[in-house]
Amino acid sequence: MSTVTMGNALNQALHDAIAEDENVLMFGEDVGTLGGVFRITDGLTEEFGEERCFDTPLAEAGIVGFAIGMCLTGFRPVVEMQFDAFAYPAFEQINSHLAKMRNRTGGKVTLPMVIRIPYAGGIGGVEHHCDSSEGYYAHTPGLKVVTPSTPADAYSLLREAIADPDPVIFMEPKVLYWSKADLELPVQEPPFGRAAVRRKGTDVTIVTYGPSVPTALKAAEAAREEGWDVEVIDLRTIVPFDDETVVESVRRTGRCVVVSESQGFAGVAGEVAARVSERCFHSLEAPVARVTGLDIPYPAPKLEHTYLPGVERILDAIGRLQWDDVPDLTHAGASA
Repeated sequence: MSTVTMGNALNQALHDAIAEDENVLMFGEDVGTLGGVFRITDGLTEEFGEERCFDTPLAEAGIVGFAIGMCLTGFRPVVEMQFDAFAYPAFEQINSHLAKMRNRTGGKVTLPMVIRIPYAGGIGGVEHHCDSSEGYYAHTPGLKVVTPSTPADAYSLLREAIADPDPVIFMEPKVLYWSKADLELPVQEPPFGRAAVRRKGTDVTIVTYGPSVPTALKAAEAAREEGWDVEVIDLRTIVPFDDETVVESVRRTGRCVVVSESQGFAGVAGEVAARVSERCFHSLEAPVARVTGLDIPYPAPKLEHTYLPGVERILDAIGRLQWDDVPDLTHAGASA
């Protein structure tokens, strides 16, 4: 075993996929000689040549459109959007064509394509570099939406995404690129649609994903001092969604807090809260609470600590759910 960062795991997953399948290609802005802004594609061009890992013009819509065409001729492209908000110019291609081709052709044509998107905040980035854009893709039928929180998941989920017959939006939390774990790669983790219980607990369930998982785990440890035993569930894949694991946990604990960096209104956290409320209504001892980013554009770097869900905000939400006289949580998503 060796110490592996999430960035290392992603790089190894790409390396192994390209080595094993001649139809797998990696391309995007600066992913070739430079190895990507975050060096996730470092060394791939050197080892496999410019035919397998190459740079493209700065034209995201063109990158995705080109990749769709390559899928139609038998390739399995993996493309990188350099930053989360840089992918927006390609959204028409993603929404109108990538997500709909299987349905449009009655299942005769599939598009086995992965779009890698470094996303979310916590790195002191400026506007257009720290968006939590997962809600756009989760709202688009035909796409699978994946976001790892550990190096092991980063490797396993990316390998599965590349092998999948349908398009996958692979959201990589930038703040976790340098997180470490002792691993021996390759590693096989649970498949798409299976959440992971990162911490067992009995009093309240935190449901979260991606960059918010380490924060939720810190909050769970801090909650011990208040006498609360907190379970933490990492969704791993937003689409498909693991109702079974989430429902089993909430029915057992009776309380649920959903944590997400994305804005609260109409975000993924709202969908999770609705699913929990529908399926666990008779088991809930308090309303489902949300702790999310604020309903504003991502702030300047010096202010991001006021925007991102932190330990104190999560503990505050848990504390409110412990009261016998539960307060009005109508606006908890924006203010928790």
